[in-house]
Amino acid sequence: MSGPTHPTHVSPLVHCYVTSGQVGPTVMALLSVLTPVLALVLCLVLGYMLVKSKDAETPSSRLKAAKVESRPWVDQEVQDDTELEQREDEGDDWVDRSEEQDIPHVPYSAMRYPEETMVERSKEFYRLLNQRRTVRSISPEPVPREVIDNVILTAGKCTAPSGAHTEPWTFVVVSDPEMKHQIRQIVEEEEEVNYRQRMGDKWVKDLAKLRTNWIKDYLDVAPYLILIFKQTYGILPNNKKKTHYYNEISVSIASGILLAALQNVGLVTVTSTPLNCGPQLRLLLKRPANEKLLMLLPVGYPAPDATVPELERKPLEDIVVHI
Repeated sequence: MSGPTHPTHVSPLVHCYVTSGQVGPTVMALLSVLTPVLALVLCLVLGYMLVKSKDAETPSSRLKAAKVESRPWVDQEVQDDTELEQREDEGDDWVDRSEEQDIPHVPYSAMRYPEETMVERSKEFYRLLNQRRTVRSISPEPVPREVIDNVILTAGKCTAPSGAHTEPWTFVVVSDPEMKHQIRQIVEEEEEVNYRQRMGDKWVKDLAKLRTNWIKDYLDVAPYLILIFKQTYGILPNNKKKTHYYNEISVSIASGILLAALQNVGLVTVTSTPLNCGPQLRLLLKRPANEKLLMLLPVGYPAPDATVPELERKPLEDIVVHI
């Protein structure tokens, strides 16, 4: 005995109910008509929920995603993550600033020059630093270590300001040939990836006129490599952590003074910021976890056959605004 006929587009669930006698012909016919409508409504509901969930993304999350896409070359190691205030939930690992003693103040007096002398000294210093150039051809000729110590002393101990006087810098001076070669291997391996993948065609084309690439032979040749690390926080003798405010800005200022000090003694360098090399170099040099590489400077005399690009610098009226 055959069952009632029904359209072929009825769902299997409806068919099951019908053949078992649980649904009559009238109900079956009604469901046959409504099945496509229900499917359409279900699709619309799912689509609406999907759109709403996409709209619910926070602006900050979308901005972060945009930054990753537009700046794939960013070195996460050197991003400034300074917190201006110590959070209450940081625990006992961080020092209580209220426990620090007040710093005594002493009278200050500076050398004051006549206006004519000031003008002349400013011109002389400008002429000195105007000769500073990025030089990638460095001589292997030895440089007195005392000179290197003095320029670092100038940059890090005597003059550079820092947030809350935390002095968040470490200068690692490398002269050992084997260690310099290991540094070169790490840098060149990452730099090749930077040039081929991370930096993008535009950046690579902009650098082509300067004749640079991922080959860094000066890392072997230069008598000294100065690796400048920023301390993201300090570690006190009692192993408590101390906040280092504006650590990246402070170390960058010290690096600028170091460049001027090198120029003052007749040495050259190239301001190398090898992307994504920091963690490996930090481990190689056995630096603690609170230090992150900011800059690598090969330092020495210029090679006899050294050349530099003939560049034009912006005139004063293009870089200063008097109000």
